Amino acid sequence: MVDPYFKFGWVDIPYDTLSHNWARQALIIGQQAMKDPLLAHWWVCENTWFVGVDALPNDVDGAMPGGVPFPESAKHAVTSRFRAMPRLHEGQLSVVRPGYPRPRAGESTAAFCYRQKRCAAHVDGLKPVGPEKRRYLEERHAWILGLPLTENDNTEAPLVVWEGSHLIIQKAFCDALHRFPTEEWQNIDLTDVYHAARRQAFQSCRRVAINARPGGGFLLHRLCLHGVAPWGNSASANPDTCRAIAYFRPKDTGPADVWLNRR
Repeated sequence: MVDPYFKFGWVDIPYDTLSHNWARQALIIGQQAMKDPLLAHWWVCENTWFVGVDALPNDVDGAMPGGVPFPESAKHAVTSRFRAMPRLHEGQLSVVRPGYPRPRAGESTAAFCYRQKRCAAHVDGLKPVGPEKRRYLEERHAWILGLPLTENDNTEAPLVVWEGSHLIIQKAFCDALHRFPTEEWQNIDLTDVYHAARRQAFQSCRRVAINARPGGGFLLHRLCLHGVAPWGNSASANPDTCRAIAYFRPKDTGPADVWLNRR
């Protein structure tokens, strides 16, 4: 039987009580980060999106202050598919409020339309460079782990993925990069290749909203096309209403060709 992670590009991490303890502690600390004046510039799209900035003070094993250990279920999701759990960076806090999306400062009309209609779908690590936003492979992640911190439903800006898109992106990048030495890959303009692969994914892959709860989570393939859906029409009088997720995206430190060709 094919592991759904490799077939679809993502897998659900089941809920457990100890994992919920981690999420609860992370949310308490995260709420402080959301209100920190030194981090206020990370609120974009007219204060409806707190960009995934490294704002959580976990240690390299993922434990939160107060001795709250990193979720074993999340560790298992990683170590059952990869050789070992790497040292973790500070968790990236991504928060969305009711009203998202609003235009981001400097965003073109076309880019905002893409944010609305295609959830700003992207592949992590493929960075836009320069005024023309040409795409280059600047970061190589091992995988993407998401740990929800708030209870939300599918109308409240869920993460969305295009199942199987990682296979399309992987083939497109392999075809484009195989003739270049790996040390040159970060200098290769992949914009047109990426846009063509993305169009193919939109046409042929099923879009799925992921609605995990605190204490659960999800593991995404490093090349999976994903984005954030708009917040639905429901509004809340509570100013603290939000959708918050902690993300971990450790860098892959192995050979670039192994990284690209690995399942």
